[in-house]
Amino acid sequence: MAVDPRPGKPPSADPPKAGQPSVLPVIAIFGPTAIGKTGVAIELAELLRRKGEDPVAINCDSIQVYRGLELISGAASPEDQTRLEHRLLSFVPIDQEFSAGRFGEAARGEIDSALEAGRRPILVGGTGLYLRSALSDLEMRPPVDQELRRQVELEVESRGPAALHAELPPGLSARVHPNDRKRVARLTELSRSGVDPHPDHEGGGELWTSRLRHPTLLVGLVEDDEPLVEKIHRRVGRMAGAGAGAEAERAVANGASRTVRAAIGFDEFQNDDLERVAALHRRYGRRQMTWMRRMEGVQLLDRTGRSDSGVAAEILELAEQVPSRVA
Repeated sequence: MAVDPRPGKPPSADPPKAGQPSVLPVIAIFGPTAIGKTGVAIELAELLRRKGEDPVAINCDSIQVYRGLELISGAASPEDQTRLEHRLLSFVPIDQEFSAGRFGEAARGEIDSALEAGRRPILVGGTGLYLRSALSDLEMRPPVDQELRRQVELEVESRGPAALHAELPPGLSARVHPNDRKRVARLTELSRSGVDPHPDHEGGGELWTSRLRHPTLLVGLVEDDEPLVEKIHRRVGRMAGAGAGAEAERAVANGASRTVRAAIGFDEFQNDDLERVAALHRRYGRRQMTWMRRMEGVQLLDRTGRSDSGVAAEILELAEQVPSRVA
């Protein structure tokens, strides 16, 4: 599933011929929540335009794909999108489930189409699996039986995720927090289906070692804890002030899917528990940093005390050093 492309400026470079490698390396910007990935991507796009390019951003956040969850997911604002075209953003109905496998297929199509048009794809997001499925041909686990999924969802609702977590095999339970409803449910589904989940990053899973489809600069943004925590609190306050609680209530009324309900802060915004929302974002940010440091080939950039434009300029310098061919 993909969004219809919007008219853009003419490409600045001839598209590669069939069978030839792309000449514009992909740039992927990863990092923890609230670190400022979108701002950096917008500034980077401006620098690329000065070089005659016509870049396009491709969202790689698993929650920002949902239409009607823009505030809670922290999706690029309409103003941001006027400065840089974003694809795969707010295109999945709120009552539907979406998977990394389906996303990867859509994202790879968007990347290939952009490169064929001579446009530079800038991947932006904080969901490691979505980012990697966009960059490589990951073999994803098959969908489980819908009746089994429904049964597991009912058990999560009635018994709570911690009860199902306690029933997971030790090798799986150690990989997920007992209160992580979405991941506990997914591992339970796979376990009961007899399907072996992907190895996690600690197990050296394919997620962290897959060969990339195109020449790519993978940038991981990091920041000192104190300023990042301050950013998280400010961001949560802005979300609440803009109506995140009401957004969650509308999603519930419109039949929000399990994946949507698993969005960080979904329940807490409705209860106006902003401290809890901030704490959940901090915990998720630590997980993102762990994933990032284990990604093969990632270039870590410390943005502590640095502007979006300064970070973007360094990313551009690094991108210019990326070979135009996959080894």
